[in-house]
Amino acid sequence: MRRVMASAPVEEAPPEEPRTERPKLRTEFAFELPRGYVDDEGKVHHSGVMRLATARDELIPLRDDRVRENSAFLTVVLLARVVTRIGDITDVHAGIIENLFASDLAFLQDMYRRVNSEGHTRAGVACPECGHSFVVDVAGGRLGES
Repeated sequence: MRRVMASAPVEEAPPEEPRTERPKLRTEFAFELPRGYVDDEGKVHHSGVMRLATARDELIPLRDDRVRENSAFLTVVLLARVVTRIGDITDVHAGIIENLFASDLAFLQDMYRRVNSEGHTRAGVACPECGHSFVVDVAGGRLGES
């Protein structure tokens, strides 16, 4: 008597789909402040760069005594961690963020929310005259720049 082993039919593996390249992760976002930061010498700085926040960036400010005393200071400490440049200033700290005009602080808060939750700085808007809808980049820039 011969023993015969039955084997399950071999299924062919599906052909591999070609891998599509993911777009490169954008981690830095340039911006133009609406009013600009005025340094101690009176020079106005408009352009800057904000990087994506990490979990650490959001956790460390919670241990800051200034934030513990006044929760509104969280925005200042957090932005000081993620704004890497304003004009010629590369050492951006809480003191610089504190001295921004309120409109510039609000602009950076909105930009932070956009880049860290939505991944971009674009916003849909509509013309108040004709109602035509279009997209703008709220990070700013001058006309003709991309």
